[in-house]
Amino acid sequence: MTPPTPIIGVIGLGTMGLGIAQVYAAAGFPVIATDAHAPACTSARDRMDQALVARVRTGKLTEDARAATLSNLTIADTLAEFAPCDLVIEAIVERLDAKQELFRQLEAILRPDRILATNTSSIPVRDIAAGLAHPARVLALHFFNPPTAMKLVELAPHDGSLTQYINIATQITEKAGKTAIRCPDRPGFIVNRCARPFYGEALASLAEGRTASDIDAAMLAVGYRLGPLSLIDLIGADINLAATRGMSAAMGNHPRYHVFPALEGQVAAGHLGRKSGRGFLHPAQPGPAPADAAAIALRIEATLINEAHWLLAEGGTTATGIDTAMKLGLNFPRGPFEALEIHGRAAVLQTLIDLRAAAPQAMKDRYTPAPGLA
Repeated sequence: MTPPTPIIGVIGLGTMGLGIAQVYAAAGFPVIATDAHAPACTSARDRMDQALVARVRTGKLTEDARAATLSNLTIADTLAEFAPCDLVIEAIVERLDAKQELFRQLEAILRPDRILATNTSSIPVRDIAAGLAHPARVLALHFFNPPTAMKLVELAPHDGSLTQYINIATQITEKAGKTAIRCPDRPGFIVNRCARPFYGEALASLAEGRTASDIDAAMLAVGYRLGPLSLIDLIGADINLAATRGMSAAMGNHPRYHVFPALEGQVAAGHLGRKSGRGFLHPAQPGPAPADAAAIALRIEATLINEAHWLLAEGGTTATGIDTAMKLGLNFPRGPFEALEIHGRAAVLQTLIDLRAAAPQAMKDRYTPAPGLA
């Protein structure tokens, strides 16, 4: 006898939550969704339909698939309607108290063997689970924006999450067409943490007098779709600054997560990138690669490789998982461990040694080689 299709709950119907709901509904899962803000509930079906119609018009979706996806969506008025759900994902405001309170309410509604997942990108999963009657069923399913297009989902259990729930969440999410990468319950998970040197080392080079064009052109020359400063322009300097400050605070203000004045200056000046009309490079494009492009790229990739080794040493993930997450989450042409194979351990270590020697005393630990790399 075929087991019933799991029922997915999604709480929070902003852009992220609605996208998550669409992912599962499009994959054939019944989805129950709601939002504390009544207008978000009222408009949810129409907003999803608009997104689906756009795909039909471009030939990426059939009319039958559009109708089937919408038929799988139920908008709930109360949390009590989530009782049949096998997995509930919250995509509400990034506040610990709000997430804890929501999960406490859901514990009184769901069976104790049903999964509670958070889409957090900044709050420790263990903190969200703390104080619940059944913390072992709590884990993170961190989707990337837009969830309908991005293949990666970071799956982060806390130390007390049971393997059976990790496996079920993985299976359900992969049946929805996503790649679920196991990662530790550490600040930034994999992508947001391991991406920091990509931006940070570019900003360090900028502070040393290199041009934004040279830095980005060097990375384009070795296969990256966007250079780090152009990527900041795309994301928004304000968003990047908030992520960097958050990571720095979470990691004890270690110099590997240094908040560079150039980034703060962009935000203070309102030069946020594409959304403001001016950024580090935008509206210009990078020029030709400089003569020392390979050295610029090696510097940035060496620090990416180092950060990945620091994360790997903390446990909870694998080199393959980190590589896959970085490629899917940021469209990198290769992951840091693949880059290590290209450059060779000796070249990467020598680059870190040289950078450490040249750095001011307060920044030297930024380039200390990680365990497993040194």
